[in-house]
Amino acid sequence: MISFMTNNGAISAMNILRATVGGRDESEARVSTGYRVATASDNSAYWSIATTMRSDNKMLSAVEDALSLGAAIIDAGSAGMSAAVDTLSEFKALLVLAREPGVDRNKVNIQMTALKDQLKNITQASTFSAENLLWRTSAADDGPRELVGSFQRNADGTVSITDLVYDIDGDAGTSNVNYLIDEVGGDRGILTGSGFATELGTAKTWVLFNGKTSPAYDEMAVDRTTSDSDIEDMIKVVDAMSERAVDVASTLGALDTRLSLQHDFVKDLKDSIAYGVGRMVDADMNEESTRLKALQTKESLGMEALAIANSSVNAYLALL
Repeated sequence: MISFMTNNGAISAMNILRATVGGRDESEARVSTGYRVATASDNSAYWSIATTMRSDNKMLSAVEDALSLGAAIIDAGSAGMSAAVDTLSEFKALLVLAREPGVDRNKVNIQMTALKDQLKNITQASTFSAENLLWRTSAADDGPRELVGSFQRNADGTVSITDLVYDIDGDAGTSNVNYLIDEVGGDRGILTGSGFATELGTAKTWVLFNGKTSPAYDEMAVDRTTSDSDIEDMIKVVDAMSERAVDVASTLGALDTRLSLQHDFVKDLKDSIAYGVGRMVDADMNEESTRLKALQTKESLGMEALAIANSSVNAYLALL
């Protein structure tokens, strides 16, 4: 039956062609974007999860940068403390030399003064991004140093930051101190604190040198009038200072190792999240390119089928 009003063959061919073109457009979009789920309409659940995880990955990138910054700060402090340990060893050797009879103590004292200046330079130079773990210049420096360690999303959907803490305060007036120099009160510094002499019970309160506003403790110096017992007490105090500096350097080294391990973990975690998100929403380019080629071929055949469906009416019109 030929009908001018209803061409069932053409309608059927048109419906098939329309579906083919829709599939082709969808496949072209996947090939061009690289995503199987590019918008919420593609798959709302997968899109929601992928969007959240991408946001988390950006947060992890910020954590990675913060870990790098924290590691640099710790590295600066660790390097400075290690250099201070070496300098204190030289200082102690000079005191031992000054204890020997016949040594010109005034010349020895010149060298000791140079080492004191070197220790001050080391302390002040151990700075990264305005952070110095060895130099206390004001009360604002008090309090533990909190370095960003990790980012996590909790079960209730909230996020939180976990810190790696370095307790820099110690106990003022004891040997349990972590700064090299305390310019404020003196007693929070290894080189300026009275705690070492107090715990050792020396006759004088020996310090390597005083902080700018700290009490006037007995600064280490030698001359011809310095007694052997005072030099021996100085040696004991410097040795205790050196041991404490070694302990602090070890603590900073351990914290640096932890930061390095955490940095590597965050990098691996970012890769894992990216891979997981990719498995959810990325398009299989081999599959999509093959599918697109097939749909393009199917579209050509649909156009031909539509032309054939309309040919019967064209043939009839030719008779008129």
